[in-house]
Amino acid sequence: MKRIIGIVLIAASLAACNNKYKASSEERADSLKMIKDSLTLDSFKRAEAAKAEAEKQRQEEEAAASAAAAKKPTVVNHYHTTTTTQTQAEKKGWSSAAKGAVIGGAAGAIGGALIDKKKGRGALIGGAAGAGAGYLIGRDKDKKTGRAQ
Repeated sequence: MKRIIGIVLIAASLAACNNKYKASSEERADSLKMIKDSLTLDSFKRAEAAKAEAEKQRQEEEAAASAAAAKKPTVVNHYHTTTTTQTQAEKKGWSSAAKGAVIGGAAGAIGGALIDKKKGRGALIGGAAGAGAGYLIGRDKDKKTGRAQ
């Protein structure tokens, strides 16, 4: 009796997992085409926005240059080049990588001390492994937020 109930339960679970709706290859191709078209359209919109922003910035630079030229008469050199430098805002506080390394190291040291019979050795190994893992996770988070390249 137990075997029969077990077999019936297994058969019922396998039957429940069967997906009755199977999309045809044409429907799949259409949906993939729509997704690709959407992504292409988004990239064109981003490129147009970037181009408009660059044009706006160029016009602002020309206006600033003409305002500076109007204030002080200077000799114009048509063969000069200009360079621009960007100053980054000073980053304050701990980075996510540093926070992750400290938290991972502490958690690893505690876990290693609890697991290993020799508490010191376990704490050192666990702390090193935890700090490394925490650093990698925090570094990934910094890359996503733009703090690290």
